[in-house]
Amino acid sequence: MDNIVVKTKEAVDLLTRMIEIPSFSREEGAVADLVFDKLQKDGLEPHRIGNNVWCVDPYYDALKPTILLDAHLDTVKPVSAWTKNPFKATVEGDCIFGLGSNDDGASVVSLMQVYKTLIGSCQSYNLVYSASCEEEVSGSAGLECVLPLLPPIHVGLVGEPTNMQPAIAEKGLMVLDAIAYGKAGHAARDEGENAIYKAIADIGRIKDLSLNRVSPLLGPVKMTVTMVHAGTQHNVIPDQCTFVVDVRSNELYSNKELYDYICLHVSSDIKARSFRLNSSSIDAEHPLVLKTLEMGLVPFGSPTLSNQALMPFPSMKLGPGCSSRSHTANEFIKISEIDHAIRLYLELLDGLKLEK
Repeated sequence: MDNIVVKTKEAVDLLTRMIEIPSFSREEGAVADLVFDKLQKDGLEPHRIGNNVWCVDPYYDALKPTILLDAHLDTVKPVSAWTKNPFKATVEGDCIFGLGSNDDGASVVSLMQVYKTLIGSCQSYNLVYSASCEEEVSGSAGLECVLPLLPPIHVGLVGEPTNMQPAIAEKGLMVLDAIAYGKAGHAARDEGENAIYKAIADIGRIKDLSLNRVSPLLGPVKMTVTMVHAGTQHNVIPDQCTFVVDVRSNELYSNKELYDYICLHVSSDIKARSFRLNSSSIDAEHPLVLKTLEMGLVPFGSPTLSNQALMPFPSMKLGPGCSSRSHTANEFIKISEIDHAIRLYLELLDGLKLEK
């Protein structure tokens, strides 16, 4: 039997067990137990902090560069439109249905097989495998708290559903909470200052802000007002109006730079929830990217956030499945996609020449 077929079967078996363990963000303990135990049974020495599990190359050589293989254990909560049981791995032909099958269980199990295969071979680099938590909520107890415990990482390969095409840039995220202030008054009289009108003016300014740095891979910065709230009752002029802005940055602006620019152009009070999720990218001449080109893959820029945003080193996103299936009803992954992923990862990494 083809050795990859055996690896695929093992990956699929683990994935079906993962699907049947609810693993919402910050509730990944049981699935982390499963992954930890699996690595131990395979003769490895996994480490754990919180709900993060990782393994360091048993033949680690400090003179070599190190590649981090990372995928996340947590899932979002199932939407109401599911017609199948989201916590039962339902196999129909080539498809495995279940919550987290596509995002991101298929990457977790595929990268595990790749890690176990390559640590036993002679490579120009070390490998670290990470199954991390809290990715869906960008939580501080996820990969961010693992990175200081790892050996120095030189490049990251993040498993996310990309149809096994390399995402070499990724948009960042900044969420802004804004408050426009007015003055309360009776709606029947000509008094007060309506905070809603002030917010509308600022929302218009944000919509029309000119940001001229357009990324060839990620396009322009995207800013979207996604929530608005004001008022206590119909006959009271509202003295406050709050709104939320979702900002998706490209690699040509830092989140702090965008925040300062927005604050200059609005009268509302603006507070950023965080500046830490900046856009990320990898040099087009990096050996990892050049190898994907040799393989006929097509690099692209991804609009969705991942653990790349937390990596202070070059990183690339590549994984089985399709991003459009993520967070949807009846989410699924194909067994053939897992098989293809293991083969492609091995082709990409086996013999890759990296230097410190």
